[in-house]
Order: sequence, then C-alpha cells, then structure tokens
Amino acid sequence: MRHIIKAAAMVLAAMAVASCDNNKFRVEGEISNAKDSVLYFENVGLEGVQVLDSVKLGDNGSFAFSGDATEAPEFYRLRIADQIINVSIDSTETVQFKGEYPGMASNYTVSGSDNCEKIRELTLRQMALQRQAIDLQNNTELGIAKANDSIMKLIDAYKDDVKRNYIYKEPYQAYSYFALFQTIGSWLIFNPRTDKDDIKAFAAVATSWDTYHPHAERGQNLHNIAIEGMKNQRIIAAKNSDFEVDASKVTESGVVDIRLLDNNGHERSLTSLKGQVVLLDFHIFAMDESPARILALRELYNKYHSQGLEIYQVSLDPDEHFWKQQTAALPWINVRDADGVGSQRLMLYNIQAVPDYFLIDRGNNLVKRAAQMKDLEAEIKKLL
Repeated sequence: MRHIIKAAAMVLAAMAVASCDNNKFRVEGEISNAKDSVLYFENVGLEGVQVLDSVKLGDNGSFAFSGDATEAPEFYRLRIADQIINVSIDSTETVQFKGEYPGMASNYTVSGSDNCEKIRELTLRQMALQRQAIDLQNNTELGIAKANDSIMKLIDAYKDDVKRNYIYKEPYQAYSYFALFQTIGSWLIFNPRTDKDDIKAFAAVATSWDTYHPHAERGQNLHNIAIEGMKNQRIIAAKNSDFEVDASKVTESGVVDIRLLDNNGHERSLTSLKGQVVLLDFHIFAMDESPARILALRELYNKYHSQGLEIYQVSLDPDEHFWKQQTAALPWINVRDADGVGSQRLMLYNIQAVPDYFLIDRGNNLVKRAAQMKDLEAEIKKLL
C-alpha cells in the first residue's frame, strides 16, 4: 500500500512540474562574438523597462530565459549595452534567436514566433528609414526646405506601407501594436497628437485588441491614447485660424513663425527679429548636457550679439517653474512651448531629436540646420 501511495505522489509531483512548465514561455539562443558580455532580458512594460534576468555569455554565447505566460501579448527585449532585440510573447511558446555582436540589433534571425519575425522586419525597415532621413538632413547641397520635404515624403511613404501591410492587415497581432510605437530619432513615427490618420491606426488596433485580448491593459492604453489624440486635434482645429494667419506670413518671410510667451510673460515672435541673424534653438533644460550647451551659447552670444546676433530659444521642458529658474539669468530670448515634445512646431521644423538648432539670416530666411553645419561660429560670422 505504501508503494502505491508513494508512486501516486510521484505521479502528482510530475504532473505539477509539467503544469508549471506548460504555463511558461522560453526565450533562448546564441549571440556570437559576445564572450563575457552581459545579456539582459527585460520587460518593456507600460510603466517602463524592467530587468527580469541576465547572464554573462560564454564562448558559444548561448542563453535561455523563461517567464510566466500572460493572458495578452507582452513585450520584452534582449539587450547587450545599447544593442537591442525586441521580443513579443503571446503564449507558452519557445522563441529562438541567433545573433552576432556587435550589431546584433540588425544582425539576427528568429524562429518559433511569427510575431517576432514581423517585429524583426519592422525594425530593419525603421533603421533603413532613419539612415535615409539622416543622409538627407546631412546633405549640404540640399536646402532646408528640400531636405525637410524629402524626409517627410519618406516618412509618409513608410507610414502608408506599414499601415497597409502590417497594422490594418492584422491589427490584433502583437507586431501591429509594436509598429504603432516605432520612432525616428526620439519621435514617434505614428503620432496621434499631431495626425488624425494616425489616431485611426491606434483606434483600429485598440478595437481589435478588445475582441482578441479583452480587458488587456495595453488595449485600454491604446484607447486612452486615441481619445487624447482626438481631444488634441479638436484643440488644434480651434487654434487653426490663428495659426494659418501666421503661416501666411511664413510664405513671405521664409521662416515658420513662432509666437510664445517668454520667461517674463511677454509674447515674443520669431519673425519680429527680421534684420538680425538669429540662432533658433530648441532645447530641454532638464537634459544632462544642458549646462555645457548653455555655456557654449553664452560664449557665442557674448562675442556676436553686438554685431547683430540674437538667440531665440524654445524650451520644451514640462515644468514651467523649473524652466523659469533655469532661464532667469540668460540674456537672450527664452520662450517655452507647453506642448513639449508633442508640439506641432517640432513637426513643422522636422525636428527628430532635441537639442536641434537653425540659423536664420537678416531677411528672415532659414539658411541651415544643425546637421548641415560643421562649424556653427563660422556660419554665424558669414551671416553677420
């Protein structure tokens, strides 16, 4: 009898282990040329990135991570330093990756997951888009207007293709959700704050997730983003008449006008500085590199202000009180865009990352942007 009871206990234990394994997913593979590097396995959650596990890679670069399966698709990433492979998990699947370091972010293969393969495709395409945009931005033979126009056409073509072949094709899939949050530089390619068509893409995925992944937190988050985008579009529409008046002035002056309140509460217009050479600077004072950059701008201002140089600095800091403290002692024009990194002004100037800056001549014409200038001081002297 004891033997029977013991055997039954062993069977139950084995069943319990099997049950636990059945509720787990597994991510495994090899990263070559990465001996002694630390490979992190991280959860990319709605509240941020969290390290779940890590391993110091050996000679063959093999690794294996596992985790509890979730009711709805979840997102993870494999990371060595700044090289990242994005991972989606929607069941108790086993997904295998093979990559080569350095450059594993683009040089890897995946098996065991159609979603992860689609995410790999999207990642490679986004990288190619960003390279093309940077090449255009750095092309000194193109004027700012032509470069910006070409970049926007590239982005629009990319968005149209991704919507048709990924997002609207299978909106319930994890890769469609992933596509919505792709970036170029530090800005969203699909931005529901500034584009009503992008709101439709977010809403389509949100609605599909309601059906296939009911009560999923990510689905609700998509709905919230779409609703916020619609509210923002109504606000923009309400202001549009004033904005269009400014835009008509742009045609004459050659520069998109900006009218914002300075740190003393006075409205300052960019186009009112006609007759001076203007350094239009988009800045975030909360960034780590801000103090060094402000010192460099002070040096330029002190040397050339008396000769006709003005600095029109647009802050994107979310904290108004902090911004006023940081700008209290600065001698140039300091204004703040309360819309921050979601501002329509960034779209109009085709700014992909901050800080960024432009030079405007005495006739209110945009001359060059940061990427087109090797020596800012030399360019300023040419215009004075």
